[in-house]
Amino acid sequence: MAKRVTVRARKVAVTRPEVLWVPSLERQQRSAMRAFVDSAGFSSYDDTWRWSVDPLGAAGFWEAVAERLGVAWRAAPSAAIVEDLTAASGVRWFPDATLNYAELCLSGPDHETARKGASADAPAVIGLSQTRGPCRLSWRDLRSMVARARTGLLAAGVGRGDRVGAYLPNVPETLALMLATASLGAVWACCAPEMGVDGCVERLAQFAPKVLVAVDGYRYGAKTVDRRAEAAAIAGVLDSASTRVWFSYLHSTAEIPPSWVAWDVFTGEGGELDFEAVPFDHPLYVLFSSGTTGRPKGIVHGHGGIAVEHAKALRLHFDLAGSDRFFWYTTTGWMMWNFLVSGLLAGSTVVLYDGDPSGPQGDNLWRIVADEEVTCAGVGSGYLAAGAKAALTPARRWDLSRMVTLGATGSPLPADAARWVYRDVQPDVMLAPFSGGTDVCTGFVGPSPLHPVVAGEISCRCLGAKVEVFDERGDALVGEEGELVLSAPLPSMPVGLLGDDDGSRLRSTYFERYPGVWHHGDRAVLSDRGTVIITGRSDGTLNRGGVRMGTAELYFVVESLPEVTDSLAVHLEDPDGGPGQLVLLVASEALSDRSVLDKRIRDELRSRLSPRHVPDRVEFVPSIPRTLSGKKLEVPVKRILLGADPDVALSSSTLADPASIEAVVELARRG
Repeated sequence: MAKRVTVRARKVAVTRPEVLWVPSLERQQRSAMRAFVDSAGFSSYDDTWRWSVDPLGAAGFWEAVAERLGVAWRAAPSAAIVEDLTAASGVRWFPDATLNYAELCLSGPDHETARKGASADAPAVIGLSQTRGPCRLSWRDLRSMVARARTGLLAAGVGRGDRVGAYLPNVPETLALMLATASLGAVWACCAPEMGVDGCVERLAQFAPKVLVAVDGYRYGAKTVDRRAEAAAIAGVLDSASTRVWFSYLHSTAEIPPSWVAWDVFTGEGGELDFEAVPFDHPLYVLFSSGTTGRPKGIVHGHGGIAVEHAKALRLHFDLAGSDRFFWYTTTGWMMWNFLVSGLLAGSTVVLYDGDPSGPQGDNLWRIVADEEVTCAGVGSGYLAAGAKAALTPARRWDLSRMVTLGATGSPLPADAARWVYRDVQPDVMLAPFSGGTDVCTGFVGPSPLHPVVAGEISCRCLGAKVEVFDERGDALVGEEGELVLSAPLPSMPVGLLGDDDGSRLRSTYFERYPGVWHHGDRAVLSDRGTVIITGRSDGTLNRGGVRMGTAELYFVVESLPEVTDSLAVHLEDPDGGPGQLVLLVASEALSDRSVLDKRIRDELRSRLSPRHVPDRVEFVPSIPRTLSGKKLEVPVKRILLGADPDVALSSSTLADPASIEAVVELARRG
């Protein structure tokens, strides 16, 4: 993908970074990143990054990634990158190569002896649940479970290119079924069971699976959630699903509905574990966009792109190895679940959790980290921000000393939350904000064991990811806010979109804003030190008097007030060309006097940010609309307030709390 825009450097902003943590020399020296930099013949990360994104060096970089991180080819590639003008990105990756993602996961580079059977009893997957007892699988157990699921799929007629859909929680059986699907060269898609019928149908109907596997329900804290009716309703719409498999998770002794086969029966037969060799860009799984601006896009990811990108991100940036225990709090409908599964590529033990992250004392995840001796954990940034605001002190209750890396994603990580981590969670941890998205199924700005952690910033642009910030004309910015782009291709860019046979929708979605350049849809600032600050979504950007402002800093100020539990800001344009209105929605559990809090919010924004950040209207609502993965629904809220039909602006199935949109609809009605 050749860059076809003019690059013009802007004056670099002078910043004074607040360094919270510096990796010890010992940690740097023993890291896989240091070894990779040395093996590539460079002395610094920055030099290595420039080589990795240079048009002449990128092929050598990705070849080195594949070789050093143990990507075993069934058929070796003729090259790493070749120009292909028919592809949206302008290139094809590793032509002529064949491999299988599942095979790489089940014989990762850091457990060579497992291939010979010597480490078959080492732990591979730990599944923790509030619905049933723990499930602990060795590598032998995992391969056996995958083999049994594979046999069931074969009996259902599933083969290369067929599709397997799931409505399943974050449990080992789901992971095994996904790997079994991949082993056959079939394609996987999963909806999390907290999603309602409409949301699942919007996704799985366009996927058209040959096999559907659905759960009967689950427990979330003290709440029992029965999903039998939802599973039946979803299956009733999917005419393509000739085989329907019932996973008894909540009601283990209940009768299986007619026309369904029990999971234990489906996987009852043994079988040999084998792997279909497929091309590098053969479809592996489909992830769906949030559906907040229209019908959810079915984003198709390939075996090879996911394998090499995840191996690079996990082995180098997160420094995962075979001795690590890797945990990320996620549901199966979020891309971080797919990223978590790829911990197997590093030979790490993957820790799954299906349940309430907070619990009675707000610290369930820290208990898991301590009890399971997790070395690399990941949570949503909102979880850390909430812990900081509640003044929790996990380090006093739990031994978190084994946790050496703590990832944070889903939204920008406030500086105060980062400070809290080092004060009250773990003083010697690599805090790892990680940002990318479902579209690439990875993060392209994130951590590095060679970099310090700076409050409010993301440590670096990841190797192989040519992240830049552009202004409206396509000129490069440093030290100023602009549009985040990838100005060179990345292997995990989608191999296609569902229903987009000619690739026109893929091109218009990602490559039209800046011709030949991936436009991601985030606003960001790239510092002169190479760190990155994500300031908000492009389509949720505020515009006051022609000045564009990200929402992240506004939220930081507002939500730092103890009375505020959550907030959301939108700018409503005036169709007649006037200044429009900045509307701030505020959720507050302890609200005695709205006028007092209204004034305090305005005063804080004026003094801590600028008069431009002071809203024209402050509206108090019971809760803020968020997606199931925790993202604020800025664009749908804006569209509804501007008069759009709520049923068109968003799907209620994408909401974590469907009732949260009711107050927005009422505000729109009042005008």
